[in-house]
Amino acid sequence: MHLGDQPDEANGRERGRLGPGWFAAVMGSGIVAVAAATLPRGFPGLSEAATVVWAGTAVLLIVLAGSYIGQRTLRAHAGDPVLAQFFGAPPVALLTVGAGTLLLGRRLIGERAAVDVDWVLWSAGTVLGLATACTVPYVMVTRHRFTPDAAFGGWLLPVVPPMVSAATGALLVPRAPAGQVRLALLLGCYSMLGLGLVAVLLVLAMVYSRLVHHDAPGGAVVPTVWIGVGALDQAVTALGTLATAAPSALPDTYARGSAVAALLGGLGIWGFALLWLVLATTLTVREIRRGLPFAATWWSFIFPLGACVTGTSALAARTGSQLFVWIAVVLYALLVAAWAVVAWHSLRHAVRQRERARR
Repeated sequence: MHLGDQPDEANGRERGRLGPGWFAAVMGSGIVAVAAATLPRGFPGLSEAATVVWAGTAVLLIVLAGSYIGQRTLRAHAGDPVLAQFFGAPPVALLTVGAGTLLLGRRLIGERAAVDVDWVLWSAGTVLGLATACTVPYVMVTRHRFTPDAAFGGWLLPVVPPMVSAATGALLVPRAPAGQVRLALLLGCYSMLGLGLVAVLLVLAMVYSRLVHHDAPGGAVVPTVWIGVGALDQAVTALGTLATAAPSALPDTYARGSAVAALLGGLGIWGFALLWLVLATTLTVREIRRGLPFAATWWSFIFPLGACVTGTSALAARTGSQLFVWIAVVLYALLVAAWAVVAWHSLRHAVRQRERARR
């Protein structure tokens, strides 16, 4: 199986059916709203606009979930070595919408309802994400067979959800019952951060090895290189949110230690993410010059950019550095622009698919 052909082959096998990769549209739209709520600097009307985006994303999640379950293609997609990787998208979609509900939705539905909804979505997303992180690698080892050049950025998707659970679960730590329940939630989030981060580093090594030992990726595969940026910056975000939540559950000594880890560890990982961002950007520019075809993988640009914003915002809040503040603002502007372009192309694609179905 050649890397450059993978997404195109997958699209052909779907034959117009909804694949799990389309949940990346919920991930991307949701992170646009969540990132706005975490920016270290506010702008007039931004919060209201982000709330509208969150509400639309929540509706999109319901529509996609209903459509995907209704077509009953789960088993077929699980057996596909490419489509199976994108099972990481639905749990992240649930987690992102849940975080948006807590950060933005409470203005519409109230604090209590927002917390309850987030608990439900976070719990469902975490269970599904852990199942994906364990099951997909097992299936890859026991059932799928790959050529030496098969590794691509999509291999990161199954192991990223636990890190997203860690970052978003930290928002619920102060709202959990004090004592052992709150402590267990915090420790569980740290464990999921470790699970996801180590797995991500292993996969990144395989992807990098593939990049330097074989032909550069082309076509619809190129956007998936960006998933590495999102995975790394998600770890930065998780370190920051967990350090903020730690004083409510840990003794002062360990809470201070978590703050140090969030700062020093976060800065180190952020620097590595910046390197991967440069690599992903140059590969993308190279492919755009050749003609980059639209595919669902274009949404792989969006969530990683959003994670860059949330990770940079976390470091800005922890360091007080104006440099990080402005980097976060610039990244958010790029995020919104990229989201608008990808959303527009996705709508056009959906309209065309609907017209073909009618014929």
